[in-house]
Amino acid sequence: MELLVVLVIGLSCLLLLSVWRQNSGRGKLPPGPTALPIIGNSLQIDFKNFSKSLTKFSNIYGPVFTIYLGMNPTVVLYGYEAVKEALINFGEKFSGRSNSATLEKINKGFGIVFCNGESWKEMRSFSLMTLRNMGIGKRSIEECVQEEACCLVEELRKINGSSCDPTFILECASCNVMSSIIFQNQFDYKDQSFLTLMEKLNEFIMILSSPWMQICNNFPALLDYLPGSHNTVVKNAIYIKSYIFEKVKEHQESLDVDNPRDFIDYFLIKIDEEKHNPQSKYNYESLVATIYDLFTAGTHTTSTTLRYALLLLMKYPHVTVKVKEEIDCVVGRHRIPCMQDRRNMPYTDAVLHEIQRHIDLCPTGLPRAVTSDIKFRNYLIPKGTTVLVSLTSVLYDDKEFPNPEVFDPGHFLDESGNFKKSNYFMPFSTGKRICLGENLARMMLFLILTTILQNFNLKSVVDPKDLDTTPVVNGLVSVPPKYQLHFIPV
Repeated sequence: MELLVVLVIGLSCLLLLSVWRQNSGRGKLPPGPTALPIIGNSLQIDFKNFSKSLTKFSNIYGPVFTIYLGMNPTVVLYGYEAVKEALINFGEKFSGRSNSATLEKINKGFGIVFCNGESWKEMRSFSLMTLRNMGIGKRSIEECVQEEACCLVEELRKINGSSCDPTFILECASCNVMSSIIFQNQFDYKDQSFLTLMEKLNEFIMILSSPWMQICNNFPALLDYLPGSHNTVVKNAIYIKSYIFEKVKEHQESLDVDNPRDFIDYFLIKIDEEKHNPQSKYNYESLVATIYDLFTAGTHTTSTTLRYALLLLMKYPHVTVKVKEEIDCVVGRHRIPCMQDRRNMPYTDAVLHEIQRHIDLCPTGLPRAVTSDIKFRNYLIPKGTTVLVSLTSVLYDDKEFPNPEVFDPGHFLDESGNFKKSNYFMPFSTGKRICLGENLARMMLFLILTTILQNFNLKSVVDPKDLDTTPVVNGLVSVPPKYQLHFIPV
């Protein structure tokens, strides 16, 4: 009986607290749908297609509105003008990262992706500088990507034109590029430790993008007590970080400060340089967390985009024909593509941009937070408030991209067939939190895709018109449906 009374009192207090928090902020925050105590607007949101729900709210409440994901308010920026004003004009104020209950357990405030303040600025600056440094030297990043693209072609030749699901082999290629940069290590596609690592990573991303994880992160108090796939996310992350830590230990034993081999070496040298600085942000925990962020984000996003690319190129064979003609004209058959070729391949460039626009890989990017109280469009957004950016609303703006639902490389071509830039092209987000690996991702997409098309024709196992490009998961990341194809050697 006493336990029942305690539970009733506790629940009542939660309800009162929830109502008070929502009402106290409503007069200052942007408008939005009425939220229920504790669960907020969760019943009004389709977590299987979060972007569609945001569009419905925007049609009612405008380009800046508030929703409650659980008990906490989330300000949503919808449309190019609102996104640009917030992330560019007020970039510093909107540069915080909102906590994700699950990912906070993994990195504990270290790394780049879910780090804040001076630690984030320091790790981001160091990582950008290091990646630039690694682009110059005996073996540049471009050469790493070219080498892996050639390895991928050889693996595809072994299939002998049989039908296959390209998911695994594309993930291997992306993972190997990141491994070369971070670990100076490339794996054989049949290496068992490599296969296990890929399995853990793929499962990790799939669960993170599921509706269940979106719900779990809105009710962090329950994560420690509920069974479910969120526990698998943490276990897989621990496995990946343990793998990284073993690589760090190997690097410590063979480090040559005068001849850094990869990202780990550069970071270890920086740790040693800063060892007498009590305020230093460089330590082994931040090293493992930073590598974890680079490795997981860089591997999956690129491989997923490549999977989408092949699917779209099969569905629209007339586009593929034009890309292959441009490859033959500019690159030919006797050398591998290089990044300098891209400037002479406007149609291919437009196709790559249209693929990224059309697939809308990260519909809302990663959740942000305002770093201090800010008055924005006559609303007062308190420090720490979560902010979601609808990248979908920018990439699918019908004024900038007529018929945005249609896959059309013409969205990025002028009347003369020259490549046409667009400020609305934000698949990597924008502002101070723009994706750290944007340049690397663009390089990988161009070099790997053009090398595949240089060596193979793509043949669908079904009529191209029957290919479905609708994502099977549309949460943190949009995941394409499974499909089969033939790689027919040219």
